[in-house]
Amino acid sequence: MQNPVIILGAQEMGVLALDAFQSNDVVVYCFLDDQVALQQKEVNEITVMGNTEDENILKLLGKKCDVFVAAEDSAARKSMTKMLKEDYKVVPVNAIHKFSYVSEHAWLGYGNFIQAGAIVNSNAKLGDNCIIGARAVVDANAVLEDHVQLGSGAMVNAGVTIAEGAFIGTGAVIVSGVKIGKNARVGAGAVVVADVAAKQTVFGNPAKPV
Repeated sequence: MQNPVIILGAQEMGVLALDAFQSNDVVVYCFLDDQVALQQKEVNEITVMGNTEDENILKLLGKKCDVFVAAEDSAARKSMTKMLKEDYKVVPVNAIHKFSYVSEHAWLGYGNFIQAGAIVNSNAKLGDNCIIGARAVVDANAVLEDHVQLGSGAMVNAGVTIAEGAFIGTGAVIVSGVKIGKNARVGAGAVVVADVAAKQTVFGNPAKPV
């Protein structure tokens, strides 16, 4: 049985992660959040016990509690994950909603968040700290490197490679075999039929740089 989980971040992503854990009957011990207005209050009946560097809570990590990083910003998720590894020798667990589908032949790193209705098909590979939005699809043999985010309903077709830190907007379609560069951004509803360079932003159907 999985240990109780401490969620770092009590805002929108944290609430969704809470729902994912509770869908699998995993106990959430508490939230930690740096927004002072939330501290010592309840969010969906779970108490925000302190900030994300509260040593009195984080000392429970390891044998007694697991942790999940629910920061909205990818840089913040990366920073918190680094702190957890260096200071507490732990990495975040995956939050996988009961009503998603993840093939037993897919490969997942740590700290990934797979929301309700999402699909991760056979031989797909997710790195660390990826966010797969509700009803998004990662098809066979697609590769998502660390800190990739897919909006709700995004479609990543077979054989696609998405480099670290890229953002794929709601309802976007990435055609089979396309490569998305590091920290690139794909707009909502875009249809990407050609490779996207690192740090490039594309929109439209077919998607073009802006």
